[in-house]
Amino acid sequence: MAGQAARRGGAMRPPGSSMRAALARSPAASFLLAVAAAAAAVGGLYFWVVVSSFRLPDSGVAGCRPDGEGSWSVGMFYGSSPLELRPIELEGRSNGNSSAWPVANPVLTCATPTEAGYPSNFVADPFLYVEGDTLFLFFETKTTASLQGDIGVARSLDKGATWEFLGIALDEAWHLSYPFVFKYENEIYMMPEGNKKKELRLYRATKFPLEWTLEKVLVNKPLIDASLVQFEGYWWLFASDFTRYGVEKNAELEIWYSNSPLGPWTEHKQNPIYKSDKSLGARNGGRLFIFEGSLYRPGQDCSGTYGRRVKLYRVEKLTKEEYKEVPVKLGIEEPKKGRNAWNGMRYHHMDAQQLASGGWITVMDGDRVPSGDSTRRSLFGYIGFFLAIALVVFVGFVKGAICCSVPPSFWVPQSRRESSRTLPVHRFNSKVRRYFNNTGRYISAIKTRLNEKTWSNMLFFWVVALIGIVNVCIAVHFLCSGNGAEEAYTYQGQHSQFTMVTMTYEARLWNLKLFVEHYSRCESVREIVVVWNKGNPPRDDAFDSTVPVRIRVEAINSLNNRFRVDPLIKTRAVFELDDDIMMTCTDLEKGFRVWREHPERMVGFYPRMIDGNPLQYRNERYARGKKGYNLILTGAAFMDSEFAFKKYWSEEAREGRDYVHKNFNCEDVLMNFLYANASSSRTVEYVHPAWAIDTSKFSSVAISRNTQKHYDVRTNCLAKFSSIYGPLPQKWEFGMREDGWDK
Repeated sequence: MAGQAARRGGAMRPPGSSMRAALARSPAASFLLAVAAAAAAVGGLYFWVVVSSFRLPDSGVAGCRPDGEGSWSVGMFYGSSPLELRPIELEGRSNGNSSAWPVANPVLTCATPTEAGYPSNFVADPFLYVEGDTLFLFFETKTTASLQGDIGVARSLDKGATWEFLGIALDEAWHLSYPFVFKYENEIYMMPEGNKKKELRLYRATKFPLEWTLEKVLVNKPLIDASLVQFEGYWWLFASDFTRYGVEKNAELEIWYSNSPLGPWTEHKQNPIYKSDKSLGARNGGRLFIFEGSLYRPGQDCSGTYGRRVKLYRVEKLTKEEYKEVPVKLGIEEPKKGRNAWNGMRYHHMDAQQLASGGWITVMDGDRVPSGDSTRRSLFGYIGFFLAIALVVFVGFVKGAICCSVPPSFWVPQSRRESSRTLPVHRFNSKVRRYFNNTGRYISAIKTRLNEKTWSNMLFFWVVALIGIVNVCIAVHFLCSGNGAEEAYTYQGQHSQFTMVTMTYEARLWNLKLFVEHYSRCESVREIVVVWNKGNPPRDDAFDSTVPVRIRVEAINSLNNRFRVDPLIKTRAVFELDDDIMMTCTDLEKGFRVWREHPERMVGFYPRMIDGNPLQYRNERYARGKKGYNLILTGAAFMDSEFAFKKYWSEEAREGRDYVHKNFNCEDVLMNFLYANASSSRTVEYVHPAWAIDTSKFSSVAISRNTQKHYDVRTNCLAKFSSIYGPLPQKWEFGMREDGWDK
């Protein structure tokens, strides 16, 4: 044996060692690692470009976590009629304490109870109780501790603009929702849904609004979303019972009647009124109300997803024997921003009440995701992740099979003389050995076919790798992008809105259309004002926009027009943005949130450091090297329109404006000098965008295409403006914010 080993050129090796050596020398492992690294790189790139545009849940907050039931919140609406309602942001209600000019929906979110020490994932099913000029709002809050619904209560002293969370009004061992609150014979009652208890309970306030006691059980049935109304001499109870035989969930409605809301209750002869077709609005969607002598019932259209929208019905006949209702138009504008709107995917509940002044006030809940969205996103994400892993392993296995060299002796039966020295695992009978011989020949044939370096084989591997990369992107998208929405940020518990202003002319119309289509979907954008400097303006309806677009045609072509005083702007915050800059809505919402903290500042996304003797204009790289900035470009900046525009068109700014008009440059530099001249405190703040694209690089109509010439003109502007208005501040460092938004 030693001689045989010497003739083979080496020492004896255990059986199978030649195969392991071949596998070790194979590039399959390297190829597999390369594919995995490529997939990880593409996934990281996808996260940076796409997923970073979505607002992710704050891991440091106890509440507002992803929930399979949704992310419900509550908004306010007003009108002279319950059939013609306008959201609070169109009413011009403001709150200076939270820099909300105007206050915008939603006015109550999961953050409201969470910040008060009662962590919640969502708030829904709002009911109003009006007591003079004070509004009390009762609602379901899903607590994070028990993951069940409790009844919370909040109070407003300014007709719904701001709300103070008072606490939990009712907490039972089972899920509670739909807190129908009403007054009867000088007592205040609440009739919440608690169908898990299989009975409809009535509670009475012992110390309104936080202390309640069980008054009685009204009906021993698991009734859902029960509402009461007094109409034509009787009290009527509208509810749903999904345990009734032969009915479809969310498609059943039944009626009960009594002489008193305390009972006893008798079933209507037509019960169930509805028992199929979830789109009909059978399930109640809030309090019934009477308007101009007619009774109206809100119901839920549950087609497609639970609580898709509120449908309104006018009751034409209601007796002990008969019931008839017809659909009427619900007087609110349908949301158009999809997931970027607080009620963009669902709104399933309303409570409309008439105030002593004669006007109507309405609360409505809404959700930006469909029912079960977080569960589906997790499922799709994990499927994509595991498919990506499976494909990488598959590619590595196939590549290894091609590159691996298996010695023929592995498949050839050993001689009888060596059989005694063979490991027991190789002692097969003749049939088994013939099977392995055939398998070896098949594998060798497949290897020979796949090893041909043809375009078809190369294409096969690249297609498989591409499918794997797509699955990585799917996994990243669904697992790492929150609920897929670019949500607005609250400040001191409130939302607000801003107006976008951009300046353009005829040759850049294609830029403008992209601009409007993208930014109109941002949640806090109220209106887009287009300053039209030159050429024939387009019509206002020439754009794919979810918000009003107003074309403001200027008499002369001047950069000063960007900051012209505009009395038609209804928001205090204005976001000035060049029409060739594309960035995410989430970045805009971050900038708006920072501006609301300090509305006396300009808050923007392009910092510059101006220093030297003489002063010299340089790019952002220079500011990064200096680790600070003292100027913000207004080509992407928030500002107070009331202050900034009036300051820019004041008499003291005349000389600067003339210089800007003459050189067709430096309007943003002038605005920085005017801000610095008006205050001794900080006047600018920077927010780092996830990414931003300058589309002018793909166009021949950019104003500042010659970068060096553009910088030279701006250097001259610095000298001119500093001689008129004084110096700019010294420096503000990057990374001063705790949230890291300015790094």
